[in-house]
Amino acid sequence: MPRRPGLSARLKLTLSYAGFLAVAGALLLAVVWMYLLRYVPDNSQGLLGVSPNRYLLVRTFAPAAAVAMVFLLVFGLLGGWLLAGRMLAPLTQITAAARRAGSGSLSHRIRMTGRQDEFRELSDAFDSMLEQLDSHVAEQQRFAANASHELRTPLAISKTLLDVARKDPTRDRVELVERLHAVNARAIDLTEALLLLSRGDRGNVTRESVDLSLVAEEAAETLLPLAEQRRITLDVTGGPAWTGGSTELLLRMMTNLVQNAVVHNLPAGGTVTVHTEAHGDTSVLRVENTGPPLPPELMPTLTEPFRRGTERVRTDEHAGVGLGLAIVHSIVRAHDGTLDLTPRPTGGLLVTVRLPGTPQAA
Repeated sequence: MPRRPGLSARLKLTLSYAGFLAVAGALLLAVVWMYLLRYVPDNSQGLLGVSPNRYLLVRTFAPAAAVAMVFLLVFGLLGGWLLAGRMLAPLTQITAAARRAGSGSLSHRIRMTGRQDEFRELSDAFDSMLEQLDSHVAEQQRFAANASHELRTPLAISKTLLDVARKDPTRDRVELVERLHAVNARAIDLTEALLLLSRGDRGNVTRESVDLSLVAEEAAETLLPLAEQRRITLDVTGGPAWTGGSTELLLRMMTNLVQNAVVHNLPAGGTVTVHTEAHGDTSVLRVENTGPPLPPELMPTLTEPFRRGTERVRTDEHAGVGLGLAIVHSIVRAHDGTLDLTPRPTGGLLVTVRLPGTPQAA
């Protein structure tokens, strides 16, 4: 926003220092003047030099007082200018760093040295903000690149199928329609997942009382046919665990966790256990599944968008889009909770979600 030019902060501080020093000097001289006049007789008609009088005092003190005032003013301006420059030097560093950040550079840091004060506190907060912005921008750029790649794949497949149908009129149209339907469904699922992930990252969720045990039962009921198809035992245990948040997002989080546990279980057989409980002011959700062993170093990458574990088992009908746990992580953060992924010693994964608890609804 354009602004009219004004005085700099350094000049304002300089004038303030000089003005304060001048006023203090004037008050001091006034006090001295009144004190001297109180004890010097008014003998202006007498002979000069015979005895002290107010006339002599005025003639001798007034010029000296004027010189002192001029000296105080000049000293205040020079001293104030130097002191203001020294005090505002940290602010100049912060301003320069802010301008560099405004031009697109987020990799630099101020790292101001010295004892803790308001400027150092502002500098540390600015460095922390730059670090978070740099990490967020890098994550968004990586996410955008991966999303572009993932969306380009189904579109390229659709184009290839249409080109084949145009060049080969004798090709089975039913098979073509089925393949196009599957490719488009995958593209739609990916787009909806991206929108849901963006919604969770914004954090603007509607808060209402939600019982995680009821959400777990609903998700388990929805995915029970998939579990039965894979001959996987799906159990929901525990008691009520109330939290505040969006029922829709929490149901999507629960569905993703249970589906992830079913799909990445053993090829046939195995168990999935969903457990909910309340610990004081915290509601806890645990989703545990059997499966192949997972290396611990794989855990931090599972919640990144489009990152899939190479050891994990997938099928064509539930291949997913690589956003299941990323969406879960985003929803948990939007609800001020924590997400922990722990590999089971005997194989499989244990997912623990902790959310702020709320009193049980009526």
